[in-house]
Amino acid sequence: MSAFDFDLFVIGGGSGGACGKAGGRSWQAGGHCRGIPLRWYLCHSRLRTQKLFVYASQYPEHFEDAEGYGWHVGERSFSWPKLIAAKDKEITRLEGLYRKGLENAGAEILESRAEIIGPHRLRLSASGQEVTAERILIAVGGAPNPHPEMAGSELCISSNEAFNLEELPKSIAITGGGYIAVEFANIFNGLGVDTTLVYRGSEILRGFDMDMRTNLREAMEQKGIRVVCRDTILDVAQAADGRLKAETKQGHVFNVDTVMMALGRLPNTKGLGLRIGRCRD
Repeated sequence: MSAFDFDLFVIGGGSGGACGKAGGRSWQAGGHCRGIPLRWYLCHSRLRTQKLFVYASQYPEHFEDAEGYGWHVGERSFSWPKLIAAKDKEITRLEGLYRKGLENAGAEILESRAEIIGPHRLRLSASGQEVTAERILIAVGGAPNPHPEMAGSELCISSNEAFNLEELPKSIAITGGGYIAVEFANIFNGLGVDTTLVYRGSEILRGFDMDMRTNLREAMEQKGIRVVCRDTILDVAQAADGRLKAETKQGHVFNVDTVMMALGRLPNTKGLGLRIGRCRD
């Protein structure tokens, strides 16, 4: 009989928490399943998806391609509220599937925060109950870095808010040059938004193959995305017309409906009882 309440205790309810080792089985190198059921708790349940937005943004190009193959494409229109509703419906469906799969595998799910209070020991904030586990897996994900030191950062949105905007903006300035910034620049552009991407580096997607980075930027510019490298947004202010005025280090001024910050992410580890570097409480 195990000396612990649980073989595995998982903190997190996203794809990292619900898949892999947290999926109710133990995995060997290469992803082969050994089929060993484990009892565990799943906390902070939350699922998100970006695929619907990517697919939606690609249809204008598909329509144009279809005409080249003899198809007649009639009048086109796009509804942002319908896309948001479809996204919410899909997330609900996926969460239900994940939850059902976990329950069928014998997993116990608790919607509560958990704090590590010692070796193999955790406290559940919802009930105050203390439990023990042989292994603890932290899969809480991260959150966009709000960069509060930037003037006007409270006026900006992150990739989180982009999924739930009440209206699709007519224009947007995105600061950042990583995967999230580049992906959302293409999404908004594909949906008909006048899009500007501002990045402090000499080329977008630092760390990727240089030819790919250059070719992608050129393709984005050909699609109508304004890419400004070697620059960064320093100040965002509310303009008299209700729009936002974003000023950059190099003196550029962008008057847009929305400014999105995609300048890295921070781990959601506050309050977990960890004591590691920048994750200190």
